[in-house]
This record gives sequence, C-alpha cells and structure tokens, in this order.
Amino acid sequence: MEVSGLPVELWQLILSYLCLPDLGRCSLVCRAWYELVLSLDKTRWRQLCLGCLEHRHPNWPNQPGVEPQSWREAFKQHYLASKTWTKNTQDPESSNCLSLFRRRKGRRRLCIGAGGEFGTLRAALAAASSYDCLVLLPGVHEEQGEVLLKVPVEVVGQGKLGDVALLASIDQHCPTARLCNVVFMPAHFTSVLYKTTSGYVQFDNCNFESGQLQIHAPGACQVKFCTFSQSSIHLRNVALCVLENCEFIGSENASVTVEGCPSSDRNWACKHLAALAKSGAASMQEPDPADCPVAKQNSWGESLLAPMGRCEIVVGEERSSFLSGVSAQALLGLAQEDTEFGDNLWAAKEEEYLALDSNSSDSDLGSDNEEDAQAVYKLPYQAHSLSHTLADTDSRLQGNRLHALQRDLKLKSLQQELQQDKEAQSLAKSLQGCIIRQCLFRDGKGGIFIFSRGQAKLEGSIFRDLTYAVRCIQNSKVIMLRNDIHHCKASGIFLRLSAGGLIADNNIHSNCEAGVDIRKGANPLVLCNKIHSGLRSGIVVVGNGKGIIRSNQIYGNKEAGIYILYNGNPAVSGNHIFQGLAAGVAVNENGRGQITGNIICENQWGGVDIRHGGNPTLRNNLIFCGYSDGMVVGERGKGLIEGNAIYGNKGCGVWMMSSSLPHLINNQISHNSIYGVAVFCHKDDAGNYSPGQGGSESFQEETEGASGENNPDSEEEYPAARHPISVALVELNRINHNGAAGLHVKSSEALNIIANVIHANHDGGVAVLQSSQLTRIANNSISCNSRGGVLVEAKCQVELRGNGIYENSSHGIVSKGEGVITENDIIGNHRCGIQLLQAADMKVTKNRIQSFRDYGIALFDEAKGLVQENLIFQGRSKKSILRPISNAEDCDIQNNMLLTFKKRFDMECMLINPPARPHIEGGALGSCTVADGQRVSSITSRVDGGCHNHGSIFCTIL
Repeated sequence: MEVSGLPVELWQLILSYLCLPDLGRCSLVCRAWYELVLSLDKTRWRQLCLGCLEHRHPNWPNQPGVEPQSWREAFKQHYLASKTWTKNTQDPESSNCLSLFRRRKGRRRLCIGAGGEFGTLRAALAAASSYDCLVLLPGVHEEQGEVLLKVPVEVVGQGKLGDVALLASIDQHCPTARLCNVVFMPAHFTSVLYKTTSGYVQFDNCNFESGQLQIHAPGACQVKFCTFSQSSIHLRNVALCVLENCEFIGSENASVTVEGCPSSDRNWACKHLAALAKSGAASMQEPDPADCPVAKQNSWGESLLAPMGRCEIVVGEERSSFLSGVSAQALLGLAQEDTEFGDNLWAAKEEEYLALDSNSSDSDLGSDNEEDAQAVYKLPYQAHSLSHTLADTDSRLQGNRLHALQRDLKLKSLQQELQQDKEAQSLAKSLQGCIIRQCLFRDGKGGIFIFSRGQAKLEGSIFRDLTYAVRCIQNSKVIMLRNDIHHCKASGIFLRLSAGGLIADNNIHSNCEAGVDIRKGANPLVLCNKIHSGLRSGIVVVGNGKGIIRSNQIYGNKEAGIYILYNGNPAVSGNHIFQGLAAGVAVNENGRGQITGNIICENQWGGVDIRHGGNPTLRNNLIFCGYSDGMVVGERGKGLIEGNAIYGNKGCGVWMMSSSLPHLINNQISHNSIYGVAVFCHKDDAGNYSPGQGGSESFQEETEGASGENNPDSEEEYPAARHPISVALVELNRINHNGAAGLHVKSSEALNIIANVIHANHDGGVAVLQSSQLTRIANNSISCNSRGGVLVEAKCQVELRGNGIYENSSHGIVSKGEGVITENDIIGNHRCGIQLLQAADMKVTKNRIQSFRDYGIALFDEAKGLVQENLIFQGRSKKSILRPISNAEDCDIQNNMLLTFKKRFDMECMLINPPARPHIEGGALGSCTVADGQRVSSITSRVDGGCHNHGSIFCTIL
C-alpha cells in the first residue's frame, strides 16, 4: 500500500504497535517506508529503548533527564554492543548474517532456580553447550565454591534488575561470556566476584556489591550500564577494555585500578572494542566555546573574544561582569587619556608653574610674555631625545603593542590546540588500556588509580565527593577529555613519578586542594580546562614536576591560580588566570617555569608572585586590573621578566624586595595606581602595599609505590639563554602614567636601573629613599613627571650617568646623599637642574644643565663635593645660573662653563656633540656595559628604523 494512502499521523499510530523485527521489515519496503519508520524516533523507538531490560537510559547515570539526539541510533548502538561477545569465532571472510545464523543453530535456553531445570549455576554450566543462554530465575543464587566458566555462555537474570542476586566467585577459562541483569554479591570465602586471565567478558545492566572484578591480560572486558556499590575493578596489563555508563558509589579504595603497560598480546575482542570506542567518541558532542566563561578584556576595555557588554563570568550561581564598574571605566578611559594627555598635561603644568613661582623674584613677569620667553630660552632637545617622540607616539605604540598581544593571547579551543599540537592529537586519538566513558564516580575514596606504566582514557565522566578523582603515577599515562571533577576532599587529579598524558577540556572546580597536582617528574599536557572555585590553588607544580599548561581558564580559586615550587618547571602559556582570591601565578621555594603569553587579571593579590628562590621566565604576559600589585618579587626572588604589559593594577606595577635578583627588561608598566616599580628593604617598609604570597598550600610528599622520588640533581639545567645576574637589573622598560613615582627605591642592596623610559608619572620619576649600597641609574630617559626627575635622600649612594632628564615639573635632580652625577642632560625642568641639600656629597661632572626658570645648579646647607666641567645654559634672564651658597668648606666648584646665548642659531647647536642623551657611545643600537660589567641588552631586534640625526636610542624605540 502506498504511504500516501493514509495520513502520516495514522501511519505512525499503526506502526507504533509493531515489534522490532517487523519495524526492520517495514523499513526495507521502499524509501518512503524507511522515512516513515525513522519518523517514529521519539515515540516507538523511545519505547523500545527504554523498555529493554538489558540496558538503561542512554545518558544514565550522569544526565538521565536529557534525551539523546536519536533514540533509534542509541538503541542500535546498545544492540550492537550487546552482541560483541558472540564475534569471537567469526570467519573474517564470512558475512555477519551467516555467522550469526550459524551460531543460533542449536542454541538452548537453560533455566536455573526454583521451578527451573537446574538448581545451581554450577550444574547448568556442566550441561551447557557453547553460546547457550542460562536464565537465572528470580531469587538468591549462592554457590559454595569457585565456579569455573569453561564454555562460552550467556547468563541472564529474569525480571527487573534486583530480582536476581548471585553470590558466587566466577573464574572464566573460556574465550568469551556475557552476564546481564544480575546483582553480584561476594561469596563468604572471597571478595572476588569475577576474574578472567585470557577471555573476554561482557557485563550489561548489572549491580556489583562489596566485591571486585579482576581482568588480567590477555583478557578483556566491556562493562555497560552497571552499578558498583563499594566495589571495584582491577585491570592488569589489559590491552583494551571499555567501561561505559557505569556508576561507582562508596568505594573504600580506588574504584578502577589500572596496573601495568597494555599487553602486546591482544585479545580477539580488542578490534571490536576499538570500533565501539571510536563510534562512541564520534557521537559525543563537542562543547560550545561560547558557553565557556573567558577573561575577555584587552587593555583599552575592548573585548578579546566578544564585545564587552556580552562578557560575563559564571562563578557559582552568580553572574558578575568581568571587570568591576570602576576598573572597566578606568580602562575605557585609558585610550582617551593617552591621546589627550599631552594637551592636558601642558595646560595643567602651566598653572602649576605659575603657582610654584609666585614667591620668586621673577614673579612680576607678566603671563603675556611667558610663552615668548619660553620659546627663546627652551633648548630644542626634542629632536634627539625621548620627549618629542613620546608626546607624538606614546598612545599609539602602547595601543599597538597591547593589541598585538591581545591577538596572540586569544584563548584557543581544544580543536585549535589539537590541530597545532601533533602530540596532543595523537594522545586524544589513542585507544589503549582502559576506556572509561560517561561514568559517575561519587561518595568514595578514589576514582581511578593508574600505576606501573598503565594507560587509561576518561571521557565525559563525573567525579564528585571523592577523596581524589584520578591518581596517575610511575610512568603511567592518563587521557582525560570533557570530564567534570568537583568537591574532592584532596586534589582532583594527582600526577607523580614521571606520569604523563593529556588533561583537556575538563571542568575542575570546588576541590579542597589543588585542581591538578603535578610533582616528582610528572609531565602532562594540560589544555583548555576550566579550573575554578577551588579551596586552594588551581594547579600546583611541585618537586621537579613539569608539564605544559596551555589555554586554560583558571579563576576564582582561593589561593594561587598556578603555584610552582620546589623545582617545579612547567611551561605555562596562553592561559586566562583571573578573579583569584590570592596571586594569579606564584613561584616559590626554588620553583622555575616558562610563563609566557598569559592573561592575568583581577586577582586579589599580585598577578605574579615570586619568592624564596623562585626563578621563572615571564615573557609577553598581560597583567592588568589586579586589586593589588601587578607583579611581586619578594625575598630572594629571581627570574627573567621580559616583554610583559603590566597596567591598571590598584597597587604597584612591580613590587620588589631588595634581597631579590630579578632581571626586569623591556616591560610596559603603566597606569598603575601607586608606583610603577617599587623596591623595598623589608616587608614592613611597604606599609599597606605589602602583598600576600601565593598561599599556604601543604606539600608534604607521600610514598608513591616502589619507584621513590626522582633525584632533584638529575633535573635539567637552566636554558643556556639565561644569563645569571649578581645585582637586580631594571632595563629597557617603559614606566609611564603611574599614580605615584615611576621608580621608588628603598633598598639595602645594589640595584641597576638602565636604559628605561620613565615618563609622565603622577609623582617623581625616580625616588631613591634608601640605598645603603650603590644604585646605578644610567642611560634612562626621565621626562614629564609631575614632580622632580630624580630624588636622592640622605645616606643614599647613587650613580647617575648618561641620563636624559627633561621637562619634569619640579627639580631635575635633588640629592641629599652621596655619589656621582656625570654626563647627564638635565634640560627644561621647571625648577633647579640640580639641587644639593643638607649633607650631600656628590661629584657633579660633565653634565649639560639648563633650567628655564630657576638655577642650573644650587647648593644649600652643608652640601659638599665636586662641581666640575659642567656646561650650564642660561634659562630666563636676570636669574643666576649657578648658586654656590653651601656652607661646606670642601665644596669644590671649578672649570664649569656658563653660557648665555642671544641667537636662536646658537641655541640649536647646544645638544649636538654629543647628541641628546640618553645614548650609547659607539652606536645607538649596540650593546653597552655598565660599570660592574652587567650586560645591557641590544635592542636591535625591537626597533623598526635607525636613529635619525644622531638622536637618543629611545627615539628609535618609540
């Protein structure tokens, strides 16, 4: 009959009464009938799938309320999987139909129990032939001794699950067997419920209570829709086994133990299990990246991945904007602030200058001729120094650099990572050892324990309310994809003793210890996970642990997002680490690591915290909008800190203790609320700005099998590119627009400040308040700061050499301490060029000094020293150029050149030989060496063009 002869709804009603074989026959009639049978997916196919006693809801136990994409396809997969055990004698050349027909011939059905043919399972097995079906009638079946399974049979419980209980210990000696719809309970003489050392066994829709399954190579197993209550599975050297849609409850030890390297002696069933595993993996949906909370802000308040208005983070049950209203508004204003800064700054300064000079002898000079007077006497250093270039291009260059970092640091999806990383791709596709898919582990001690080179692959499973979810040790390998791990009493995932594998696209949260714990030489790939809301750290790398940690979202953890210590040495890149309640990344106790290209923001403590011998490499990270300091280098901290953008933090940009030895090079440190870079002697010196450490994580080592802990001395040495330094070095950084001084020094150790741009900070440029050992300030450009260029307090030792100090709102240099001021250009500052106060003892030589409205050099109180061979240009008329009013008898002033020029042409020639500082003799792009032999890096690779007109090296940078 044609389908069109009746309405479709009536056909569907008729076909809904058909059984499975009749539906199959109808689908073979024609294309129209085939489509009609397919249309029954949510009606008849759903009834057939849920009505089958051999399996449960396709999404049980994790999502029993969520319907599958196709009930017919789910039913088909269940049916095919249930027939795997019958394929062991199939002739490869014969068809499936013929082989199944051949096996069904003569197959018997034997009933066991009250009213059945046999009283016990043992008696039925003695009479059974290959592939017979043994039916256990409702009731409790108990076997007094171990039952040997010598012929391939199928054991099925009649009725609903729970109607049949079997108290026995079964030892399989046949090539294949299947058990279905049975509750297994241990016999009185052993806790082993079932074991096989050679054959394949299949469990469907069974319960296991207070016992253990043992599968030894070359044996294999498939377990589906089973519940393990205080029970476990032990796999030894198994080449391949599959656990799907199982529930593990209340285990006293690990629910699944995988021991030993997968055997090369593969069971006949391995190829069929691999095919099932592949088909199951293909049916699992990839998560939508749009559903993931991502840190999505760049420096100007624009979105990294989406418009800012759509960017929300889900933490617990609350939704909060990524940036607070204050910080978001501040960021949105940065671009406009930079663009308009020049005009606003000059306007503000003109008012300030008039106020500063209101009590001077020249206050009677009218404001009408102010601009003309400044035009006559102002030296044209802008053509060669930083100020002119910075005024024109500062905002563009900062914006371009941050936008470039933004593009590079966009969070990658797992698919993108797998396309680029062949090792990760190979791991994700591997099918060896134990395959665990869509299982639930809850309310017990452990989930999965893998040791002695074992291998396991976990997909789409849930681990909750356990002591730990996964423990992988002794050169074993674990592959974890799209799992949910939460509320563990210890860490979620442990990796020890050279363990490895792939941990990707998991949701790891709310664990009492670290989300992922890597130590003792473990070296996993940790990609594209969400690790959040932990009661301790997100990821911990300890005790020579390694690993590649990439493209993860790490947020809302109570302690450090990533904590590295005790020689941990991971590669951390491309992560978004935000909204932590402590530091974003903490490196402590001789920890190392390559920390590159991460977005670290909105953390309560320092974005990066380095202490107690921590010695990482940090490159090209965005560290912004923190509620404390951007970066902290605490007591005995070390490390190479290069090419980072540190901005918009509520504390300092970089907070350092003088006992630390960092190498701070080529960073952009701007728009932080307090100092750009601050160096303190002791924690107490920082007042309210002293940041917290990474956390108080407990890292006591525990015994991990027979292998013991790896020898720390065997770890690889530092990369050859790392040049150790003996003095903390701050070089080639751009430190600008910070809320207080650009560089604040209160140090008890030596410090080198070389070739930095210190510009437009809202206090002084450099303030040296304490320096019991020598602080070298060389080849820097210090300009347009709201107060003085350089301040040196009493009893401080400094060397100022080769700096360009321009257009600061107060004095160029004020010193009450000791040291050398030589070969600097101190031009255009709005008070004195150099002012020596109190008991200052300075050697001031070979400087070029000009102050537009005050003294070139002024000596007060008991200031002493040598003022020699300086070139001092006249500022405004009727003002003394040199004011030698110190009371010290040993103040030696000699051979200084005091110049007054009337012609504009003469003024233009003043800063030509040598050109305006800072510069490096012998070539602007070469490398230079400061007095103690430390290297100042060549910047050739960081510039686009040459230095025009013999100008400063910073002209080329900017």
